[in-house]
Amino acid sequence: MARQVHCALLKRDAEGLDYPPYPGDLGRRIYESVSKEAWARWVAHQTMLINEYRLTPIEPKARTFLREEMEKFFFGTGSAKPKEHQPE
Repeated sequence: MARQVHCALLKRDAEGLDYPPYPGDLGRRIYESVSKEAWARWVAHQTMLINEYRLTPIEPKARTFLREEMEKFFFGTGSAKPKEHQPE
């Protein structure tokens, strides 16, 4: 049986992740309270942020930005799309 969590983003019980997707305390917090569905939404949102802002994820500044956005996405006020973003 799949592990269930009460998802912080979806506000309902859903299938949990198989392992912490990020190191440290944030990764543990995500593992304990974010569902697979919500994580997939974050991955899509993160990809859009990387593309729209032309980020290089290996750069420390970009990594810090993405971490902050991830925290907002799951546990804060949400991570907004760039004003210039035009959905396909």
